[in-house]
Amino acid sequence: MNVEEEVGKLKEEIQRLGQKQPDGSYKVTFGVIFNDDRCANIFEALVGTLRAAKKRKIVKYDGELLLQGAHDNVEITLLPPPAVAAA
Repeated sequence: MNVEEEVGKLKEEIQRLGQKQPDGSYKVTFGVIFNDDRCANIFEALVGTLRAAKKRKIVKYDGELLLQGAHDNVEITLLPPPAVAAA
């Protein structure tokens, strides 16, 4: 699986596990994603996938490197897709 595919799957999993916000974003904590069995089977390098998604401005979270245990309560936000201008 390439990075784009993994980021796409990450978006799906955040939507599945997270809480939808009024602005269209989804929020979930790192611990919820990290400890989810389905995510464990999909992502070989969850932290790397999160960093790639953050770099692409698909998700946002505080800090650079998330570690199990120490950062379980860090909130990860899946940003809403940018509004498409009407043509």
